[in-house]
Amino acid sequence: MLAKVIIVSAFALMIIIIGILGMRRTRSFSDYFLGGGTVGPYMTAFTYGAAYFSAVLFIGFAGKVGWDFGLAGLWVGIGNAFVGVLGVWWLMGWRIKQMSVSYNAQTMPEYFEKRYDSRGFRLYSSIAIFVFFIPYSAAVFIGLTYLFQVNFGIDYTLALAFMGIFTALYLVMGGYKSMTMIDVCFGIIMAVGAAVLLATTLSKTGGWSGLNAGLDAIDPKLTEMAGPLGFWPLFSLVFLTSIAPFAMPQLVQKFYAIKDRRSIRIGMVASTLFSLLIGAVAYFAGATCRVLMSPETSPAAFKDGKPIFDALMPALLANVVPASLAILMLLLILSASMSTLAALVLISSSSVAKDVYAGFINPRVTDKKLTLLMRVCSAVFVLLSVTLAYFKPASIVAILGISWGAIGSAFLGPFVWGLLFKRNNLVGAAGSSLLGLGSCIVFYATGTPSPQAGTIGMLVSLLSAPVLSLIMPIRRGITQA
Repeated sequence: MLAKVIIVSAFALMIIIIGILGMRRTRSFSDYFLGGGTVGPYMTAFTYGAAYFSAVLFIGFAGKVGWDFGLAGLWVGIGNAFVGVLGVWWLMGWRIKQMSVSYNAQTMPEYFEKRYDSRGFRLYSSIAIFVFFIPYSAAVFIGLTYLFQVNFGIDYTLALAFMGIFTALYLVMGGYKSMTMIDVCFGIIMAVGAAVLLATTLSKTGGWSGLNAGLDAIDPKLTEMAGPLGFWPLFSLVFLTSIAPFAMPQLVQKFYAIKDRRSIRIGMVASTLFSLLIGAVAYFAGATCRVLMSPETSPAAFKDGKPIFDALMPALLANVVPASLAILMLLLILSASMSTLAALVLISSSSVAKDVYAGFINPRVTDKKLTLLMRVCSAVFVLLSVTLAYFKPASIVAILGISWGAIGSAFLGPFVWGLLFKRNNLVGAAGSSLLGLGSCIVFYATGTPSPQAGTIGMLVSLLSAPVLSLIMPIRRGITQA
């Protein structure tokens, strides 16, 4: 226990020091939000991958997906790497960078305003980002708090308050410069931790053949292509988590900040390999929960004989990973989560400071005041997220599904087709956004699980944007930089 406290304290001190260094190098809004727009390929690759994955993956998602789907859950990790990372970098990366320069747009709502000639669409998208990112951030806080509970026996409320204060302090100081500097360290820790987790779980299950035999003995469908729940639930998970990144503001931001086209080519390979390692190992470890855990061996992860999905992976890490390496698992999840939180807080804060305040209330605000407002908004966003996390409204998977589904449904059609299709206009953008988001919310409200509801909304958004644009052509919003 003492060793854990010392190492985590040193880890926190390192983050604070880097935050202070980042603060000293932050002289403008562009520095705070985009690192000056000159971030190199490897830093971008690490910060993209680290922002993609968080405690949500290792605490909630991997445990539930592994338990429900068995080895079929690996398709989620593979889809994330080759679609959510490789596909985004290859198809969208340079286009996003060109767009940010051509339109002089530093945020997604600002791009929407200039691409579709609509201040109203900018305001709508700003509000959507702020509202739907709060539950995503809350899910990350819930995952981190579970982690601290298991490792240190800290009360949930106390652990949550500590993580909220620490995150706010780290972000208010340095912004994107701090984030990219620390994400390299985070990425290395995550990669080493994932490799250790893979070796440990393989050893405990008797290798790949032993895991297959163990899962087959429980339920033969756990080793089949689509798992026990079948194709549609699995497809929904893969689609939700792999396609949403094409229009997730916190991931799109990474391309605004990247240096040049060469950096995108290099970063594409590095980020894909990194994501494949992290995602595949997480879902593989989740599948081992069926073999390595039971109400008898891990009572804290079960209630009335049924698994508590948010508690499965913390219990697995505590029981399976050797004590000498447990601190590495703690740092792995802590690293992933801090990076994701940083990305979410920066994007949400910019939606208020840059897009609402500077865009509508005070367009002549000075750069210095805008940067200060970003810092204040960052602290407020953390407070709101921590408050929601305190009430734990649903499981981590459900919360993430709502957030990713809503954001993807609102932005996939307008953003993707805005970059790829010159004739996509305001009717197509606004119509696809409203139809997609409305479909997602209606299906979820009527009892459809959040991944399926999000998938339906995202499909509606993607398919309706070009159709509406072609049916109702207008002169506004057809310019393509």
